[in-house]
Amino acid sequence: MNYKDYYEVLGVPKTAAGKDIKSAYRKLARKWHPDTNPTNQKQAEEKFKEISEAYEVLSDTEKRRKYDALGSDWTRAAQQAEAQRNYRAQASAPGGSPFGGATFSSGSGDPSGFSDFFDLFFSGTGRRPQGPGATSAAERGGDLETTLDISLAEAYAGGSKSVTLQIEDVCPRCGGSGLLNGQVCPQCHGTGRLLQTKKFDITIPKGVRDGQRIRLAGQGGHGRGSGPSGDLYLVVHVKPDSTYERKGDDLYVDLPLSIYTLVLGGDVTVPTMTGDVSATVPVGTQNNKMLRLTGKGMPKVRGGGNGDEYVRLIAQLPTAPTEKELKLFRELAILRNGKPSRVES
Repeated sequence: MNYKDYYEVLGVPKTAAGKDIKSAYRKLARKWHPDTNPTNQKQAEEKFKEISEAYEVLSDTEKRRKYDALGSDWTRAAQQAEAQRNYRAQASAPGGSPFGGATFSSGSGDPSGFSDFFDLFFSGTGRRPQGPGATSAAERGGDLETTLDISLAEAYAGGSKSVTLQIEDVCPRCGGSGLLNGQVCPQCHGTGRLLQTKKFDITIPKGVRDGQRIRLAGQGGHGRGSGPSGDLYLVVHVKPDSTYERKGDDLYVDLPLSIYTLVLGGDVTVPTMTGDVSATVPVGTQNNKMLRLTGKGMPKVRGGGNGDEYVRLIAQLPTAPTEKELKLFRELAILRNGKPSRVES
């Protein structure tokens, strides 16, 4: 990230009055507008954007005051921003965040189309009323969003859960302006934002599905002025389960059984989310046959009751059969087919 000397870009001194800044901007904007540079349009676009960025900062009293206050301290702020950027990159990777995912305000800090330098220091600095008695308008804080990783068992049972999240939010010391008493805020170093660790007590609805959102009202980004805080949304991610596959409110489980049980039938033990239950396998059951356990699936978030559990019966063939076992199988084959097996020696 490079420092942007906005005064140099517009060709004005640091003591320039507002009218001189506007005059310099208009002159340069006419010179470098892409429409007037058809043979060198790409360079003109970059130059025009740079001029517009400089004017955006120096023409606004609050932005200019913040820019002048930064001075050489901008490097410390850049280090602060780099730490936040590295955290975002780590948190956005699968399993990268020890806090379950990063959260970001939908307001301040959004990309502006200008340089990284501008986005770091000025994207959250707006034009506010100036003059004696002028006050900043109340502004609602941005909504925050993160992922919440839970197990299938937690989704089934629901209930209370404490989660600790690391949140990028408005700096509480300077209120997001980046300035404190006319100087660069010593806590956020002018960025107006900080990473903060917060603990939340939440209630997980029974049967919550992957992708559903849990809303925590008023737990989002801080508002400006007397504006209320935004909301925090937890997007539920139900981790894959080693036993069950979930489809809607129904659960599917594979149950390996010997071919003897499938042929002869009998009672078997089936796992469910509330413990093992007994089920009856009919005589002559085919491989991959499904048994349905009514009401043994996931709780329904809306409407009450539970889905069903489907048990897929998987035949397990005997390994390394003995000669005696092979002889018996040949006899069975003769009984079934009326002729000797092809593999009989």
